[in-house]
Amino acid sequence: MLKKFYMVFLTLLIAVGAVLLAARYPTGPNTVSYDEPAGLWISIGIIIVLFLPPLLLSLFSNRVVRNISAMYQAFIVISFLGIIPVGFLSPNNLGLSAIAILGVVVSIASIIVTLKIKSNKKAKF
Repeated sequence: MLKKFYMVFLTLLIAVGAVLLAARYPTGPNTVSYDEPAGLWISIGIIIVLFLPPLLLSLFSNRVVRNISAMYQAFIVISFLGIIPVGFLSPNNLGLSAIAILGVVVSIASIIVTLKIKSNKKAKF
C-alpha cells in the first residue's frame, strides 16, 4: 500500500519540478515565471490539488478503487506526454522534455504498481 503512495508522490514531485523548470525559462508573457511568484504558487497549488485524488486512492486496496486510480493516473501520463514536445520546440527547455519523459516513465510504473498490488482481504461466500 505504501509503495503505491510513494509512486504517486514521486510523480507529484516530478510534476512540481517540471513547473519550476518551466518557470525558469518562460516562453511568453502568459506563462509561469519567477517574475510573478503568485502565479507560480497558484500553479503549484493546482497541481497538488489535482494529485490529491490519486494520493488518497492509493491508500485503498479495493479493485474498483485501484482501477479508478489507474485511470486517473493515465490522465497524468497524457499530461506529461503533452509537455514533451513543448520542451523540444522552445529554446533552452530541453531539460523540460527530459523531466517530462521521466514523469511518463514514473507515471506508467505507478499505474503498473497500482494495478498489480492485490488486496489482502479474502472474499467470504
